[in-house]
Amino acid sequence: MGKKRAIVFIDGNNFYHNITLMNRVKKLGIKPSHIDFHKLSEAVCSWFGIRHKKTRYYNSVPNVEDGKETYWKHMAFLKEIEKLPKFEVITRKLQRSSTKEVLDEKRVIISNLGLCEKCKPLVESNCYECIGNVKMREKGIDVKIAVDMLEHAIKGECECVVLISGDADFIPALKLVEENGKDVYSAFLTFGYSYELRKFFKFFIINHNFIVENCLKDEII
Repeated sequence: MGKKRAIVFIDGNNFYHNITLMNRVKKLGIKPSHIDFHKLSEAVCSWFGIRHKKTRYYNSVPNVEDGKETYWKHMAFLKEIEKLPKFEVITRKLQRSSTKEVLDEKRVIISNLGLCEKCKPLVESNCYECIGNVKMREKGIDVKIAVDMLEHAIKGECECVVLISGDADFIPALKLVEENGKDVYSAFLTFGYSYELRKFFKFFIINHNFIVENCLKDEII
């Protein structure tokens, strides 16, 4: 019997954020643009002893109004990934958080700090002054990944699901994939890898040496 077919689901935003952080802290010299995600998918599947069928890469897209240079660099990055063999790119636009959402988030953060009655008003005052810095957030990507993993499993398009993300929010969806008779594998970087993901599923830590030896673009090697 041949190796089981696997679909790889890459949480692009999660990967980008954590490899950038890993590079900044450890001074490794590896940027997201240095990585060949096809090689990464093939190498991870090979490590698990399964056959790479295809990869679905999920990423959010910034608004051009928030910076043309950043927008076009990001679009060029995604266009390059789209050309990879056995690859599909799924995108969602970044959405602005509403003022109410930002305020609610700040209130939760402040309430969890355990501040005394004297300190709390001071922190609240300084925190709410920065409300004008409306942040961007990823909207719908996580849900899309979860739904797609389950849909592909139910339709029998693969025997295995490989999630490249460190986010524990995917655990319920991955458990449903298992309940539908599919094997589940988790792989992520040394930074930002949820303990819960490693606890519940077969996992692999993508470290610096693995990236250098297996996942860099030809022109970087």
